[in-house]
Amino acid sequence: MRIAVAGGTGAVGRTVVEAAHAAGHETVVLARSAGVDLLSGDGLDPALKGAQAVIDVSNVTTMGARKSVAFFEQATGRLLEAGRRAGVGHHVALSIVGCDRVDFGYYLGKRRQEELVLADGVPGSVLRATQFHEFAAQLLERTRGPVAVVPVMRAQPVAAREVAEALVRLAEQDPVGPAPELAGPQEEDMTVLVRRVLRAQGRRTPVLPLRLPGAAGRAMAGDGLLPTGPGQRGTETFDAWLDRTYRSR
Repeated sequence: MRIAVAGGTGAVGRTVVEAAHAAGHETVVLARSAGVDLLSGDGLDPALKGAQAVIDVSNVTTMGARKSVAFFEQATGRLLEAGRRAGVGHHVALSIVGCDRVDFGYYLGKRRQEELVLADGVPGSVLRATQFHEFAAQLLERTRGPVAVVPVMRAQPVAAREVAEALVRLAEQDPVGPAPELAGPQEEDMTVLVRRVLRAQGRRTPVLPLRLPGAAGRAMAGDGLLPTGPGQRGTETFDAWLDRTYRSR
């Protein structure tokens, strides 16, 4: 199968490409560095020629609702339109567990993306996953200054590799609409995870937990980002991911 991976040069996208290759599929990357602009649509038609499925893990770095909604609405719309022209039989999008329950700006864009992919007439599937194990390290990368400010958040993190494999398996099947949610093997506290990453990196940066204001902050600190029922569960624990990522270096 020929699978187009939107955002295939990003941290998650590269993992999806690797998983697709491991499963015996041909891939084409949809990214600016590959001559494809998801927002303008430039390069999409030739890139999607012959593709049977699209896996969309494209992303925008923002916490604001306006920018998030604008990005996902435009990029997803362009992808779906080009996919129809190319005869793509399955559009798979990655979303976030709890994005419909937590009124955080970025999540509003993911909601809009889901609406478009699950609209009538679109052969689509949406996989909601919890935060990746890598998320704790990404929070640190965004930190500037002597203190790491970390949102108070309960999570059930999952390995990006397992998410990528699940997306590829989903693309191999007929469209299912909303797929069973994917979460990691155990519940964690994000501030604790960040401290563990710092120790693995040999750093002594103090961690300052920050509870976000309003209903979104209460939901994040509660069960808003946790799976609500039975579903897919990854097997790699956060500690195993730490060993694989840092202690093996």
